[in-house]
Amino acid sequence: MALAFSVLLRYQAHMSDDSLSDLASKLADSVPEGLRSMRKDLEENFRSVLAAGLGKLNLVTREEFEVQEAVLARTREKLEALEKRLGEYEKNL
Repeated sequence: MALAFSVLLRYQAHMSDDSLSDLASKLADSVPEGLRSMRKDLEENFRSVLAAGLGKLNLVTREEFEVQEAVLARTREKLEALEKRLGEYEKNL
């Protein structure tokens, strides 16, 4: 389960301005024909709403996530080594 969770987190990184623009454009394209004349205004509003919504989320960049993932892996390795040593000491007692 932890692996699946970390894979999901990996893709919650910062969206680029291009990604936001593409998504806003797709949303504007999905608007009914009667409102297409306001497409540019809608697209700008969609972009600002998306940016504001994503800004409120406490997301990290992919780089920050990968650094913390590496730190966690090293910590796990050290913990496993210490558990092994402790097990050996307990056998000798």
